[in-house]
Amino acid sequence: MSATGRLFLLPAWLSEDTPPEDVVPAPVLERIRSLDSFIVENAKSARAYLAACGHRKPMREIAMAELNEHTAAADIAELLDGVLAGRDTGLLSEAGLPAIADPGALLVAAAHGRGVAVVPCVGPSSILLALMASGLDGQRFRFVGYLPAESAARRERIVELERHSAKHAETQVFIETPYRNEPLLADLLLSCRGSSRLAVAAELTSPREWIRMKTIDGWRKDAAVIGRRPAIFLLLA
Repeated sequence: MSATGRLFLLPAWLSEDTPPEDVVPAPVLERIRSLDSFIVENAKSARAYLAACGHRKPMREIAMAELNEHTAAADIAELLDGVLAGRDTGLLSEAGLPAIADPGALLVAAAHGRGVAVVPCVGPSSILLALMASGLDGQRFRFVGYLPAESAARRERIVELERHSAKHAETQVFIETPYRNEPLLADLLLSCRGSSRLAVAAELTSPREWIRMKTIDGWRKDAAVIGRRPAIFLLLA
């Protein structure tokens, strides 16, 4: 190890029903197996993922610190103490790539601020996979995260996103808590122009992967049930 360790940004599976080797390149899997220090969003699920990756060490011998929405900003810098002492460390999200729609971005910024080498590793991103499969504009797109939970505010935000999409010819990408998938779809069909195009990609990379793209009028004529499962929504006016 060098005087200062490296921070490896590691992919996690999107579905526990899919073996890691099906979605993570072999060199990245080997890197995951070689590390014995991790900063993770959730320790329990991270251990399950590392075991599925075929990590060579018992989980009790792996150093693991948590970084999630409950981590105070003042506590983030100390998560790098091991890296600064020369220990290569992996950053793991709950699913997909760390630091994208994920609190890991704060740690990466702190690493840059302290001169730590940051190494991004290839793996699945639900946002990019959904965009690839949508048939919508992949040259200009914007990820806007979650929409408001309350229906009236959500419809107002949908109209705003559709207006922005029309003005800039830009695909709007957003996500929702699985139990609100159906209310979100209903509000999209109620609020959007019939000619706008909507894509929904659910349970990406899993055996139950489901991807559809139609105009709003097409969705209205052929209603679908998304169900309570992880999904990405993409809208292009």
